[in-house]
Amino acid sequence: MKLSTIDLIIIASYFIMMIVIGLVMKNKAKKSKDNYLMGGKKLPWYMLGLSDASDMFDISGTMLLVSMAFLYGFKSIWIPWMWPVFNQVFLMVFLSKWLRRSNATTGAEWLGTRFGLTDKGVKQSHAIVVVFALMLCIGYMAYAFVGVGEFLEIFIPYETVKEVVPFLDVHMENYTLGTPEYNSILIDAKNTTAQFYGVSICIVATFYSIVGGMHGIVLADFIKYMIMIVCSIFVGTIAMQHLASSGIIITDKMPLGWDNPIFGVELGLDWSSILPEATKKLQSDGYKLFSAIVSMMFFSGVLKSLAGPAPNYDCQKILSTKSPEEASKMSGFISIILLPIRYFMVMGLCILGILYFKDLTLSQNADGINFESIMPAVINKYLPVGLVGLVLAGFLGAFMSNFSGTLNAGQAYIVNDIYLKYFNPTADRKQVINMGYLSGIVMVLLGIGLGLLIKDVNMIFNIITAGLYGGFVCANVLKWYWWRFNANGYFYGMLFGIIASAIPPALSVTGITTYFDGTRMLYFFPVFIVIQLIACVLGSYAAPPTEKAVLQNFYKNVRPWGFWKPIHDELALEDPTLEKNKNFKLNMLNVLLGITGQILLTLLPMYFILSKWFELGIVIGLFAIIAFTMRQTWWKRLTDY
Repeated sequence: MKLSTIDLIIIASYFIMMIVIGLVMKNKAKKSKDNYLMGGKKLPWYMLGLSDASDMFDISGTMLLVSMAFLYGFKSIWIPWMWPVFNQVFLMVFLSKWLRRSNATTGAEWLGTRFGLTDKGVKQSHAIVVVFALMLCIGYMAYAFVGVGEFLEIFIPYETVKEVVPFLDVHMENYTLGTPEYNSILIDAKNTTAQFYGVSICIVATFYSIVGGMHGIVLADFIKYMIMIVCSIFVGTIAMQHLASSGIIITDKMPLGWDNPIFGVELGLDWSSILPEATKKLQSDGYKLFSAIVSMMFFSGVLKSLAGPAPNYDCQKILSTKSPEEASKMSGFISIILLPIRYFMVMGLCILGILYFKDLTLSQNADGINFESIMPAVINKYLPVGLVGLVLAGFLGAFMSNFSGTLNAGQAYIVNDIYLKYFNPTADRKQVINMGYLSGIVMVLLGIGLGLLIKDVNMIFNIITAGLYGGFVCANVLKWYWWRFNANGYFYGMLFGIIASAIPPALSVTGITTYFDGTRMLYFFPVFIVIQLIACVLGSYAAPPTEKAVLQNFYKNVRPWGFWKPIHDELALEDPTLEKNKNFKLNMLNVLLGITGQILLTLLPMYFILSKWFELGIVIGLFAIIAFTMRQTWWKRLTDY
């Protein structure tokens, strides 16, 4: 354990500050339901953008990105398309504006603006989106829980706490050192210790997020992100100094093509003579046919992006902005503030991991080396006193941001879409706030429960991206772009999508089969889409169209493009001046430019840390061209439709 007194003071001070924020914001949060769940819709877009970026700069995701950068090099920039990271581009270009115009509190409440409140299937569609949202929130909390436990176990390993926390002691002295039985028991003990840390940190995160509401979350996120900016700069700079002083050419230690983002049909990285454990990991991840995987990720990512934000913290932040235009600005700001800062740290930790890999104390799992432990191992051994405490405080804050933002979204669904809708519509302010507290506790217990069943961060990453999101897509695409799609179609599309896409993750989590581990689940995405599409279309035509007044009101307010001709023609009879949204081609141009810009923002710190100045110059030049173009095609046209 390399935690000095200074490091411990920094970490303790940070946690005390978070608790104080929760207490200070308690009274402001209690003023109303909107104040508690959405900050009263008075928070500036750049603060919400920083908060959203802070939620995404999490421990689990960063550990995963560092391990991917180590194993896949510059080709790792394509793997986050599975999320997909470029959904923020679709949001900034048009979908954030469309969503914010609803003036709703949650994604489920938004459905009332699209399908009304009385048509066939409305109650069922409302219920199914609440179920999906809560499943997603629980999945994200489990994702954060697993990451923070793995992270802390490196710094405060099992051996140092077994005497302090007696129930963790499995009496290793009773087993022969080096035997398979000893190693198996030790791995289990370390996993239990990691879970203990996860539960402990969750309790602190739960306190400040439940008590402080959205105001407390945004302020805490802002402070944490300022810390992470400082940490990223220091980590990246230290990595550059170590690389320069070592005299090592980093690419000589890595497989041929490691520093090239361009790929062929196959991944083309041969680790066999360098690190056989890495070869084994690449095989289990399933990225060998890299072009096929990236194509599938792009295909699924575009559909996921066209569906709009999933009903989680991202959706809540968009609905909390002051106006539709500010919602777009917020979504655009996230990529700019997140990607260069995060990847400056990711690449810095990756380079230190490469330079000193043989000296790192990495954790083990049933499959061998746990490459996700590279990040905490590097921090623990190669960062100076004080910076270790600051980085730990920042990453623990990152965990709390992700955890609390997700928790806030889950609370919003339980309070608005279950408690107030079905149990106590006339609840007073105090009852609403108390239900927010209770629902938060229930969500935390469920998230921790799922986290205890998960093997590692990569597993829950695949479950969320390829599994849960797979059931979300079709119904949520059609709701924006096809007028004949109704609540009945939405319900059946979501129902069959959730059932179909939940089966593979359930089989993996319960250990029935390992067939769907790695990227295999992604290959079943087209199957999920076909099942959902059939259910959506049959469900829609099994019920009358949505009430005309509802469709007309939605079309006038949201102004979507797509298959809305019958509704537009009816409205045009009343108002001949009503114009169609003709921005489809312009929106798609901006999406293409935005996705390219995201790739360049990711490559920028990677080339910078490796001192590849020629490539860096090309990246900066191309990004400048894209920024100038989008200033004309996007920023100056934010009020268009």
